Amino acid sequence: MIDIDKTKNRSRIDQSAVVPFRLKNDTVEILLITSLQRKKWIIPKGIIDEPMTAREAAGQEAREEAGIKGDVLDIVLGEYSYRKWGGICHVTVFPMHVKKIYNAWPEENLRQRRWFDFEEALKLLEKTELKKLLKNFDKKKKAILSLIF
Repeated sequence: MIDIDKTKNRSRIDQSAVVPFRLKNDTVEILLITSLQRKKWIIPKGIIDEPMTAREAAGQEAREEAGIKGDVLDIVLGEYSYRKWGGICHVTVFPMHVKKIYNAWPEENLRQRRWFDFEEALKLLEKTELKKLLKNFDKKKKAILSLIF
């Protein structure tokens, strides 16, 4: 869960996120989760707490928000910013090869999670920034897959 007190008096709030993926029958599937309030399809993201790296924080958020564990790859899919908590949140996004899916996780009663093929995931994401990141994933797919095989 987000500790809003940690964001007070900060003009820049660093966050990280993942685009969780798996291979199923030689097809790349993307895991999306629902947002807390509006229940829109999004990707797991959260604040980078010291002393974690952006990749470590992204992996932790994926476990908490989506109940998944895997390898957060050392490839940046992109970055975006948005206003929240009186500051600007700056988000760095990485691909995550999912290796474990938990039956129970911290936010299971707050969010849904579901696997989608690439085109379906792209249609379900409403935010332009998230669509762009997913398209970047597709552009970098060969490099991403080369890291997991």
